[in-house]
Amino acid sequence: MSSPLELYLAELRDLSKSMAISKLANLSDLSPEEADIFRREWSGIDVARRRQIVGRLAELAEDNLELDFDDVFRSCLSDADGEVRVKAIEGLWGCEERSLIDPLIRLLLEDAEDSVRAAAADGLGRFAMLAELGKLPESDAEKVEEALLTAFNKGNEQLDVRRRVLEAISPLTKPQGEEMIRQAYRSDSLEFQVSAVYAMGRNCNPGWLPVLLKELRNPNPQLRFEAVRACAELEAEEAVPHLIELTRDNDAEVQISAIEALGRIGGSEAREGLQRCLDNPDEPIRQASQEALEEMGFWEDPSSL
Repeated sequence: MSSPLELYLAELRDLSKSMAISKLANLSDLSPEEADIFRREWSGIDVARRRQIVGRLAELAEDNLELDFDDVFRSCLSDADGEVRVKAIEGLWGCEERSLIDPLIRLLLEDAEDSVRAAAADGLGRFAMLAELGKLPESDAEKVEEALLTAFNKGNEQLDVRRRVLEAISPLTKPQGEEMIRQAYRSDSLEFQVSAVYAMGRNCNPGWLPVLLKELRNPNPQLRFEAVRACAELEAEEAVPHLIELTRDNDAEVQISAIEALGRIGGSEAREGLQRCLDNPDEPIRQASQEALEEMGFWEDPSSL
């Protein structure tokens, strides 16, 4: 006699039936036996339906933390379809179990699809951050770092994958990672330069500040935007006068980012700059400024809320 899960998977295989989102909760919290059934039956579902299912599961897991589809996502890391593998990696965004490290490394170094390797780099970035915070055993930290370095230094690796690898390794305060940032920043690729500036903020090394202050004046709005965010990550008080100026930038995203950065950095000069923004004729600017002032007030006096 078929189990409830087998009956549900048979229903999903039947393309004449629409997929009821509410029923996807049947795939949450699988027992070991149910996980085996899922792995056995999953490949028999049409690829378009598999993509739809995994995408929806990722959305549901993000919206409802009580739902746990990790067994499904882990199984889908070996799916024959690259898009399913990407969605599975994305679905595991909250998983910090060490057992996920090796599968992600294999995908980063061996998968045939660029998009999968890039997603795997993103996933390993979470473990790089854990390593930097001292929340990962040294052996695992070294394994993550070595895999990211190997991927970055592949001569034939696609630029987008190398960018994601750079961003992933950036929290590690290691000489190799900082050299990767310098190499990307000096490259002729705008996209690589943008990732390098982003990585400077994640690296949390105040030694990058002179570069970031220069990039706040870059003619390219992408570089200005990332430089603003990086200054916020560093909580760089030296950047406050430049950030106040950027609240009047001709790029709306740079403006909003500068306002948010001032709220994060704080201080009397930043407060005055934000208060002036409250008179801006644009509603989004006024709203962002008000929210930044409220955030600043909270960090100065958490009991005020």
